[in-house]
Formats: sequence, C-alpha cells, structure tokens
Amino acid sequence: MTRSTLPRTGTGRAELLSRAAKATDALGLFAGASDRLRRLVPYDAAVWRVTDPVTGLMTAPIRAENLDEGGCAVYWEAELFTDNVNLFRDLARAPVPVAGLRRATGDLPARSTLYESFMRPRGLGDELRAVLRVGGRPQGHISLFRAEGRAAFGDAEMALIASLVTPLAGRLRSFAEPPAPTPDGSPSAASPGSPYGPGPGLLLFGPGGALLSVNDDALAYLDALPEGPAVPSPQGVRVPAWVRASAMKARAVAEGRDRGPVRARVRDRAGRWLVCHASCLREADGGPGASAVVIEPAKSSEIVPLIVDAYGLTDRETEVTQYIARGLPTGEIAALLHLSPHTVRDHIKAVFEKVGVSSRGALVGRLFTEYYAPPAERNITRVRHD
Repeated sequence: MTRSTLPRTGTGRAELLSRAAKATDALGLFAGASDRLRRLVPYDAAVWRVTDPVTGLMTAPIRAENLDEGGCAVYWEAELFTDNVNLFRDLARAPVPVAGLRRATGDLPARSTLYESFMRPRGLGDELRAVLRVGGRPQGHISLFRAEGRAAFGDAEMALIASLVTPLAGRLRSFAEPPAPTPDGSPSAASPGSPYGPGPGLLLFGPGGALLSVNDDALAYLDALPEGPAVPSPQGVRVPAWVRASAMKARAVAEGRDRGPVRARVRDRAGRWLVCHASCLREADGGPGASAVVIEPAKSSEIVPLIVDAYGLTDRETEVTQYIARGLPTGEIAALLHLSPHTVRDHIKAVFEKVGVSSRGALVGRLFTEYYAPPAERNITRVRHD
C-alpha cells in the first residue's frame, strides 16, 4: 500500500465493518468481509473458520474460497505434526495475532512444511493468517493465500488485517447470544432438545486420518451440521473438515505434539448446540492408535459460558451473574467477593446494560433459563392421582 491508497483503504475498511455489523450469522459475516477485504488486500484463495472460544479448536461453519477439499488433511497434518511457523495456537497468544509466511521465513517459504506439502503443489506462494480474537479468546481464524509469483503480503496489509481482528471477533462472538424474546415474553431460541437418536454419535478415524467406522447416530448429527468443506470417505460419508481435524488433533495431543482439550461447541442448522470431543485410543503396545470423535447435544453448563462471553461480560461481572442465578442478595454477593455492596450494585447495573434486561429475573431467564429449563422439562415424570 502506498500513501495515496490510504484514504481508499480507510473507506474500504469502514465499509467492511459496516457490512459485518449487519451480518446475521458467521457465514454471512465471512462472505461480506471477504468480498470487501479482497479489494483492499488482494488474494487468490482463502479459508475463514469459526473456533471454539474456550479451546481454540476449529469448528463450524467454515468458508473456503478457491481451494480443493482434498487439501484439508494435508493442511492440518502440517499444522499439528510438524515443526512449523505461525502456528495458530501461538498466534492466539501473540501480541499481534497476524503473521505472513514469507515474512516469518525470511522470504524462504521452503523452510515451512506447510509450503512444501500444501501450498507449493497448489501453486500458492504466501499465506497471511490471523486469529480473530477479542477479550483474550479466539473466535475464528483467517488464512489468505497468494499465488506463486505474486508479491508477499506486506507490513501495511498485515497492519490492516490486525486492525480488523478485534471488531470481526466481537461480531462472531455476538452470534452466541440467544435471540430476543418474542412479544409474549417467551424465548424464541431453538430448543436444545435432541431430534437425534438416543445415543451419542461416534466416528472412528485411523492413525492416517481415514474414517474407519461411524454409527447411525453420528450420521444424523452430520446431516444436521452447517454446510462447509468436507472430505469423502470409503463409507460414502462426507466428513466435515473440522471433525476430521479434531481427530487429528487428538492424535497430536496423544503424541505430545500438541496440548489442550479436544472439545468444541457448534450449532447445527436449527440452532441447537452440540459438543464435539475427541480422544486417541491406545494400542496394545501403548502407542497411539485410532481416534474416536463423539458428537452429542451440549449440556447447559457448556453453553452458558459461550453466551456469557457473547455479551462481553468481565470475569467479575460473570461471577456476580452466577451468584444472581443462585438467588443470592446483594449483601451476600458482596461478602463472598470481598466487595462493597455499592460496587456489586455497579456490577449488576453494568450486566443489565450489556444483556439488555432490567431485572434479576429477566437476567436469569436470558442467560440460563432458556437452556436449563427445556432439558429439565424432559426429565420430569408427570402423574395424576384421583
């Protein structure tokens, strides 16, 4: 970018963020942002991903542009099992979560296994990747690619991407908010009740990442997941790229190459929350074997942290909210948190403003009841006595 392009860049950035603010879901956000961003930072291919804000694990939905589906496994093999540069887990904690491959390798991209195994065979010469992060939590990833022979991503372009990280992450985070109540006051969110089979979905992947077997419940879950990049399997099942990546990460953790829980929350197309978790099984000799991926309805305790995070509550406000949900009065909350009642009232006021409610009861209903009450109702046995 030259000095003469700065005004155009400023206008384009404002248009991008304006469109992002109007997006109603992650895929809409990705599509609009990519359309505007490509005019400011030209690129030939891209992947936009949602991540679980607690674990940082890739989840759904994903938008892939000008890339073949067969490369997903190759990409994540390089990310998880080789000594590479610009790893997403490192960028998530970096002061500036944006990096270019050629810049990081001193314009010697062949030093990167990602370049050799994934990019070079596809005619790609540089990657700019970013972690969309707000409040210290990753909400998504961006990977932008330029074709071989084009200029590497420059400092000004990386600075522009860095300026978009927080606002785009904040918008992604907001999609976890429950929908506003209907005019009659009843929740309008999709019920978390399970329309699937009676058991969890189970997929078994071999050490090389190939799908070995899958149960019928898993097929029902897969059928309800958002559209996105997927890979074929011998069973005729199209496995979402992020599900396969979860199995690969489980193996990487078992081999000591990665760390952290392999667990991610995702919404199906009807808005119900699911949880996907994976672990690597051990062979008779103790070595890592197949990886098991389980998909099942998310428990309320796993959903609420995402909703609280979506409203941008601070750690202290979250603590106060949890005590309110338990029905504790201001004085008791103050004593437990070693604060003055006046400070607690200030926190409560701030929480009300962020969540858009005016009473404790409305707060509990907004954050908790919509998710706790329906499962409880399903577990009640109702009888009548004459």
